[in-house]
Amino acid sequence: MGKGQELYKKAKKIIPGGTQLLSKRPEMFLPNLWPSYYEKAKGCKIWDLDGNEYLDFSLMGIGTAILGYAYDEVDEAVCEYVKKGNLTTLNAPEEVYLAEKLIELHPWAHMVRFAKTGGESMAIAIRIARAKTKKDVVLFCGYHGWHDWYLSANLNEEDALKEHLLTGLNPLGVPKGLKDTAYSFKYNDVGRLKELAFKLKDKIGAIVMEPIRNTEPTKEFFDTIHNIRDDLKIALIVDEITAGFRLCNGGAHKLLGLDPDIAVFGKALGNGYPIGAIIGKEWVMDVAQDTFISSTYWTERSGLVASLKTLDILQRYNIPKFLDEAGKKVKIIWEEKAKKYELKIHISGINPLAHFSFEYENPLELKTLFTQEMLERGFLASTAFYASFAHAEDLINLYEKAVDEVFYIISKAIKNNTVKKLLKTEVCHAGFKRLT
Repeated sequence: MGKGQELYKKAKKIIPGGTQLLSKRPEMFLPNLWPSYYEKAKGCKIWDLDGNEYLDFSLMGIGTAILGYAYDEVDEAVCEYVKKGNLTTLNAPEEVYLAEKLIELHPWAHMVRFAKTGGESMAIAIRIARAKTKKDVVLFCGYHGWHDWYLSANLNEEDALKEHLLTGLNPLGVPKGLKDTAYSFKYNDVGRLKELAFKLKDKIGAIVMEPIRNTEPTKEFFDTIHNIRDDLKIALIVDEITAGFRLCNGGAHKLLGLDPDIAVFGKALGNGYPIGAIIGKEWVMDVAQDTFISSTYWTERSGLVASLKTLDILQRYNIPKFLDEAGKKVKIIWEEKAKKYELKIHISGINPLAHFSFEYENPLELKTLFTQEMLERGFLASTAFYASFAHAEDLINLYEKAVDEVFYIISKAIKNNTVKKLLKTEVCHAGFKRLT
């Protein structure tokens, strides 16, 4: 074991769950062999505690590093302002500047509130919608974080959230009084959406959705969303935390024809610095003055400054176009190498957030083997690729060579029934599990 694995063994004894974020658990990638911790990072390179250098062709800081790690202009701007004082009794003027910029990018919006994380930003949006409509029920599709309002869907039926990114999300600790306040529907499932709207119409305060993740929206789906919103006079909340700024300079809803009342941003907005933004129409946002929504560290300066600089760079270099092209190249690599070695895979997701899955009886074993073999070739890689501005063509070429070698190994192992023999550790996890 390296220093990272040894440190993680200690972490599991003193940090419940091992890490602060499920998506960073080593068990989600390569149990006992994943480097676990980093010493430094730059571009799409990461150095672990043993000094090993890797190219990150996986989640790039769970989607935060849209420009790449430690992007000079962003870091320099943050350092300049931190030296002037990061948090004081007075407010940072960048709050106003960033609010103005977000409204400029989204002319339909009139007001903005800030937070620090995606989950809490969504909780704020839900509070605002419920406060304005004076109704408690939320209809949602997609993944929206860890807060009670969302996990309460699993009080209605066991694992109701399994179709929304993660399985096994136990609502333990969620007040049972929240039962029947959140109901899920699948993306593009017009029938289920209409059924819920008819059944619960007098109780619904908001519809919550991601604009896009793995599937293109149908016109009927968006039309139904808009019609229900208008008929019931409720708030449509679009969760742009994952998709935002990857397809265009702003929310993906701008390209897709979705008309939100509230949109929520995070992740890519600050290129690794903590920031969340809730933007919306005045008719709904103004109620935030009547319900208590307040936190000291929402006023700190670094995330605001990082966001302003990130937005400037996104626009200056047309980063969304670069991300689209990089993701498309990686998808083509997967497709061509799978075809070359007769591997059955399914490719999905928008280009900047590309995914593939092995279409066999033992997909997690194959995913683990892929991660293991790519790691040995100097890549942090799994079955997802989050594109960043740091993924230059020469690095994508190196990735292609490694994928070619690894897909050959996997194909041969499937034919010879030796996948388990090649694994040097246990199989990776697929959803939320208690660590033992």
